[in-house]
Amino acid sequence: MNKFLDKTFGVSKSGSTVKTEIVAGLTTFFAMCYIVLVNPAQITGMLEGTESMWNAVFLGGTLAAIIGTLLMAFLAKMPFAQAASMGLNSFFFVSFVLPAALSGADPVEGYQAGLVIILISGIIFMILSATGLREKITVALPDCLKKSMSAGLGLFIALLGFKSAGIIVGDQYTMVTLTDFTQWSLAAPALAAFLGFLVLAVLAKKKVKGSIILGILASALFYYVFTWSLPTWDPTPMGTMINDFFEIGLSAVFKPESWVNAFGAEYIGGIFSAIMLIITYCLVDMFDTVGTLYGAASEANMIDEKGNPYRLEQCMLCDSIATLSGAVLGTSTITTFAESTAGVAAGGRTGLASLVTALCFVVCLFISPIALLIPVAATAPALIYVGVLMLKNFAQVDMHDINSAVPAFLTLIMMPLTYSIANGIGIGAISYVILQLLTGKFTKKDILVSIIAVLFVLRFAFVFTGTLIPAPIA
Repeated sequence: MNKFLDKTFGVSKSGSTVKTEIVAGLTTFFAMCYIVLVNPAQITGMLEGTESMWNAVFLGGTLAAIIGTLLMAFLAKMPFAQAASMGLNSFFFVSFVLPAALSGADPVEGYQAGLVIILISGIIFMILSATGLREKITVALPDCLKKSMSAGLGLFIALLGFKSAGIIVGDQYTMVTLTDFTQWSLAAPALAAFLGFLVLAVLAKKKVKGSIILGILASALFYYVFTWSLPTWDPTPMGTMINDFFEIGLSAVFKPESWVNAFGAEYIGGIFSAIMLIITYCLVDMFDTVGTLYGAASEANMIDEKGNPYRLEQCMLCDSIATLSGAVLGTSTITTFAESTAGVAAGGRTGLASLVTALCFVVCLFISPIALLIPVAATAPALIYVGVLMLKNFAQVDMHDINSAVPAFLTLIMMPLTYSIANGIGIGAISYVILQLLTGKFTKKDILVSIIAVLFVLRFAFVFTGTLIPAPIA
C-alpha cells in the first residue's frame, strides 16, 4: 500500500513520507473540522424555523468539502483542503437569508436565491481559470504583495486562533483585549490553548514528527481537565438530514423561482445589486484563495523561481469547480482553507495529505458531532503556530524601498485588522499603484495590478457605503 500511495502521489519525490502525509492530512482536518458545524450555523444565522436548512447545509457543505479536497488531491496534487469560506457564509446570510426573513418570506427562498448568485460566480471562476486569466491576474501581482500576503495570512490565522481559544476577546473601548482570567469559564479554554501551544512549540523545537497534531490533542486534554467535562454526542437522525438536503439544498439552483428571486427586488434589491454581489463574491473568493495558496506554498517551499505556487492553474481550477459543486449541493462559496497551512507545517507536500483530510470529512457525514470531540479551543495552537512560521516571509520584503515597504505593510496589517484576506490584498494593491504613479515608477507590468486596484476601489465604494449591499467580514 505504501508503494502504491508513494507512486500515485509522488510522495518520495517531494521529499516526504506516507506517514508524514497522513499526519499532515489529519492535522489539517482537526484544524478546520469546525467548519462542518459552524458553516450551517453561519448560513442560517440560527434563525427560528431554519432547522431544515441547517440540515441541508450541513450535508451539502460537507459533501462540497469532500469534492473540493479530493480535487486538490488528484487534480492539483497539492496538500490543500477546501470547504465553505468562513466569512463568506456569514455574508451569504446577511445578503440573502436575513433579507428574506425580514420581509416576512420563507428564509429558504432567500437561501436558494443566494445559491444562484454563488453558481454564477462559480461559472465566472471557471471561465477565468480555464482561459488562464485567473492565473495571469495572480502572477501579475508585484513581489512585495506576494511576500506580505503570506505573512499577513499568518497574522490573520494567528488572530483566528487567539479568538477561537478565547485568549483575545472584544472590548468596547480598546476593540480587543485579553480575556478575564478571574472567570474560570473564560480562562479554562484560553489556558488550555496557550499550554497546548507551548507543548507544540517545544515538540517542534525538538523536531518531533506530528508536533502540531500532538499540540492539538494536548490542548484537548487540558480543555477537558480544566473544564471537568466530557464531549457530548446527540446526532440528528440521518434520514431527517438526507430528506432536508434533497428537498431544500440539492439542485435548488435549477429551480426557476430561485432565479426569479435572485434577480428580483424583493430579496436582493434588483439586477444591479445582484451583479454587484456576484462581483463581490468573485473578488473575495479569488483573493482569499490567492492569499492562502501563496502563503501555504511559501511555507512548504513549493514555489517556482518567480515566487508563484506550484500547479497554481490546477489549484485555481479546483477552487472554481468546488464552488460550482457547492452551489449545486446547497452551500456558499467553497475556497481553499487557510487552515491547510497547519497540515503543510506538519510536513504535507502532496495530494495524499488532501486525500486523508477528505476521508475524514466523509466520516463526518455519518457522525456529525465528531468535530465536537476536538473543541474549538484545541485547534488554536495549530493556527497560532502557523502564524509564527508564516510571518518569516515578511523578512523577504525590501523595506528600504518605500514603494515596496508601504504596500507590503498595509497588506500585512490590514488582513488581521479588517478580518479579511481580500481587504488586505485590495488595500495593498491600491497603495502600490498610487505610489508607482506618483513616483514615476509605473510600467506596463503594473497595468494588471492597476485593474485589480480599480475593481477593489469600486468594491469598497459600493460595499462600505452601505447603499447597495452590507460589508462582508471575510
